[in-house]
Amino acid sequence: MSRYTPTEFARQIGTGLLSFPVTHFKDDFSFDDAAYRANLDWLFSHPAAGLFAAGGTGEFFSLTLGEVERVVRAAVEQTGGRVPVIAPAGYGTAMASQLCASAEAAGADGILLLPPYLTEAPADGLAAHVEQVCQSTRLGVIVYNRANQVLDEVALERLAERCPNLVGFKDGVGDLELMTRIHARLGDRFTYVGGLPTAETFALPYLTLGVTTYSSAIFNFVPEFALDFYTAVRAGNHAKVYADLNKFVLPYIALRNRKRGYAVSIVKAGMKAIGRSAGPVRAPLTDLTEAEQAELKTLIARIA
Repeated sequence: MSRYTPTEFARQIGTGLLSFPVTHFKDDFSFDDAAYRANLDWLFSHPAAGLFAAGGTGEFFSLTLGEVERVVRAAVEQTGGRVPVIAPAGYGTAMASQLCASAEAAGADGILLLPPYLTEAPADGLAAHVEQVCQSTRLGVIVYNRANQVLDEVALERLAERCPNLVGFKDGVGDLELMTRIHARLGDRFTYVGGLPTAETFALPYLTLGVTTYSSAIFNFVPEFALDFYTAVRAGNHAKVYADLNKFVLPYIALRNRKRGYAVSIVKAGMKAIGRSAGPVRAPLTDLTEAEQAELKTLIARIA
C-alpha cells in the first residue's frame, strides 16, 4: 500500500529532481534483477524526489506485464521508502488498468499513464481512457501528454473535476502555448513534470510555466552533474545553466539525435562509459556504435 495519498504524492514529486532508471538486462536480454537492485543502491546515494520504474528510459515498451511488475517491485523493495516509486501504465485501457493493479500489488506510490498503444483517438476518447484508468486505482496518477495522447486545458480541467487522484501532468510535447494555457487554467491543481527528451534543455523556460521538476535520464550516469544543473535551474542561475548546456547537454543531444531510439540507447551507453553497464537495449532499439560509445565517454570526461 502506498505511503502517500494522491495529494501527498503530487506534492513530494514536485520538490526535486526525478530519476528515470534504466532497466538492466543480461547478455541474453533477460531482466537482471540483482544488477538493477545494486544500481539503485548506488543511484539513490544521490538525492532525488522520485523514481520512475520501468518508464520510457526503462524500456517499458519492451517489457512483458510480468517483467514490469518485477521491476517495480524490485524498485519498491530496494529503495525501502527513501523515494516514491512511480510505476508505468499504458497500452489499451484494460491493460493500463491491469498495470495499475499490478503496481498497487507491488507497493508503488503512483502511476505514470503513458499514451495508448498504436491507435489514434479523438479527444473525448482519450479523456474517457484517462478517466477509466484513474478510476481503476487508488494511487495518484500523472498523465503523460505525448505522441497520440495530447490533452488540452479544457479536457484536463474536466478530468481534474472527475478524477481526484489525477494529480500530475507530464509534458512530452513542447508546445509552449498549450503548456501556458494548461497552467493558466489548472494552476496548482497539478504537479507539472517536464518530460521532453533530455529535459534539461527545456528546464529554464518551463520553470516559468510552473514545471518545477523533470525526469532526468542523465541522472543515471552523471548524477552529480544532473543535480547541480537542477539546482542552478531552480535558483535561476542562467549563466551556469547555459554554460552546462554548452559544455555537455547540447553536444550530448547532438549525439543522441543521430538515430531514432537513441534517447534510450545513449543512457545505457552512458552507464557503460562510467563502468556501470546495464547491458544491451532490447529490439527494436539498437545500441550505439563503438565509435559513438567512445565519443560519449570523451564527452562525459569533460564534466567528471
